[in-house]
Amino acid sequence: MIRFVATLLFVLLGAGTAQARLNIVTSVPDLAALTKAVGGADVDVRSLSLSTQDPHFVDARPNLALALNKADVLIVLGGEMEVGWLPVLQRGARNSAILSGGRGYLDCSNHVALKEQATGAVDRSQGDIHPGGNPHYLRDPHNGVACAEAIAERLAKLDPEHAALFRTNLDAFKADMQKRIAGWEKAAVGWKGSPVLVYHKSWTYLIEWLGLRPIGTVEPRPGIPPSPAHVARLIAETAASKPRALLQEEYYPAGTSRLVAEKTGATLLHLPGGTRFEKQQTYPEYVDAVMSKLGEALGREEGE
Repeated sequence: MIRFVATLLFVLLGAGTAQARLNIVTSVPDLAALTKAVGGADVDVRSLSLSTQDPHFVDARPNLALALNKADVLIVLGGEMEVGWLPVLQRGARNSAILSGGRGYLDCSNHVALKEQATGAVDRSQGDIHPGGNPHYLRDPHNGVACAEAIAERLAKLDPEHAALFRTNLDAFKADMQKRIAGWEKAAVGWKGSPVLVYHKSWTYLIEWLGLRPIGTVEPRPGIPPSPAHVARLIAETAASKPRALLQEEYYPAGTSRLVAEKTGATLLHLPGGTRFEKQQTYPEYVDAVMSKLGEALGREEGE
């Protein structure tokens, strides 16, 4: 009997400890990876989208609303990246903590300097425009560090018992990233000024970070499929500049980009759209993967 009671108490206390861990949901896997780096074993993290999905368009399935119903924290990219699918999930979750402005809601775009902020009137004829700025800011690892700092601060407020651990994890992450960023930038010194094309304007932050030179976009406007006339014009206007690479996420169709690359002499790079958090890939490993792919095109001499 005594052994039974002791076992029961162990189970109950263990269950209580498990429940005390913060349950965190992020809109994209990059943020999930950053959150796990900061929270470690003291948080449960899930991403609403996969690295193989375009984060502009995620199917708002009921199971995602259920995940938000049980969440203590919702961390988003912001910049209206998730505007087409996340609000309906937030409403369906019936969880006030993760609504915009709630104690468990964190918009990481408030902690970075967004580029390409719209000026003047914006309407749908201009494509998938984000008036507040380009939300693909995690392609620059400096912004990844800034978001990790914001996440650590919010987790510490919500779970003060583990605040010291969160800050320790953050310090370790920042030290690792500082070394990695220095290495990435050293590797990319010879790439500066290289002309590149992109499919969608989602590589702006990476391009500026590495000092590359953007010369054209396959999409005529964000989110608008390219027409034959636009493709012909793009090829005619950029071929003479000898683009070194065409950057495109793996989840976009490759046919048109393959044609543009062939006609301009660019190397078509199918780049991972985000951290493969579902396969335990870390955020630094994701940046490593992108840099490795870039090296395939930009690390070679012109004409090779």
